[in-house]
Amino acid sequence: MTAIIDNDQPAGAKAMATFVRARDTSPVPVQDPTAAVLGKGRWRWREAAFWAFAAGVFFLFPDHLMLGAQVLITGLFALSLDLLVGYTGLVSLGHAAFFGVGAYTAGLLAQAGWGEPFSGLAVAALAAAIVGYASSHLIVRVHGIALLMITMGVTILLHELANRLAWITGGDDGLQGVTMWPVLGLFGFDLYGRTAYLYALGVVFAMFCLARGLVNSPFGLSLRGIRENSRRMPAIGSPMRSRIRTVYTMSAALAGVAGALLAQTTEFVSLEVLSFQRSAEVLIILILGGTGRLYGAIIGAAVFLVGRDLLASANPQYWFFWLGLMLVLVVMFARGGILGGLENLLRLVQRRRTDR
Repeated sequence: MTAIIDNDQPAGAKAMATFVRARDTSPVPVQDPTAAVLGKGRWRWREAAFWAFAAGVFFLFPDHLMLGAQVLITGLFALSLDLLVGYTGLVSLGHAAFFGVGAYTAGLLAQAGWGEPFSGLAVAALAAAIVGYASSHLIVRVHGIALLMITMGVTILLHELANRLAWITGGDDGLQGVTMWPVLGLFGFDLYGRTAYLYALGVVFAMFCLARGLVNSPFGLSLRGIRENSRRMPAIGSPMRSRIRTVYTMSAALAGVAGALLAQTTEFVSLEVLSFQRSAEVLIILILGGTGRLYGAIIGAAVFLVGRDLLASANPQYWFFWLGLMLVLVVMFARGGILGGLENLLRLVQRRRTDR
């Protein structure tokens, strides 16, 4: 029995795609693991229903569209972190650095007189990607606790820099005078959040499709390999450090877009966008929804923000306790977050049906 590897395939796929040659028979192909992963790129009805519901929120909850926009923006921020945590196995406690860079870039651009939304998103993504690429050269050299400390340190440095440059950023008072132009020259940002919600929904959906295509590509397959066993990836010819730098830069760009969306829809930027609390919250949101699933980021953001809003209204003094209790219960009894728990529940139901 011999293994034949196609040299035209990417390096990570060479070690996975094999054919088994039986004695005196023609080669019989074995199912390619690469194709199994790439097959997940097909859209399913449940995904269509998810985005249809997101669009329907505009009509179902017209009085809570600003909260809905916040959920979408936070979901995109968590999605950018999921590329690192869920698919590459890199945990970051400083992802707010790129969120803040994007927010301040879009805010300063609008304050200077250029309030066109889409070009502001592009410039913010570029600025965050540059910061992400610069810091990625440190990221590839460390792991474990050292990785956590470096990512957190970068955020603290940027937070202090923004605080010191108060004549540019506004310091503790925040960046004011941010005036956005109407979207497409037609739809102005209103107090009810109608334009903000639809604008955020369109941008988040576009970025989600980009991330979805990325994780379901051969590049995404190599990221899973790094997550499962980073020591073996170089042995099969995969440029691990290069892949980590690339995904880190792309993750930073997505986080920058999320920060720019926040600045544009609220027309205000505060130092909080660079705080450690925002980095910790987005990691909690991702764990709550489920890592390595993309949709877990958005669902986790919805549960966290809506739950926080409801609990703060019902019990203003102890709402953080109930939120923490919910997180503990999800971690203990729903392995893989909310989506992971639902998947396990569906498997259990299907198993019982087949046993009957």
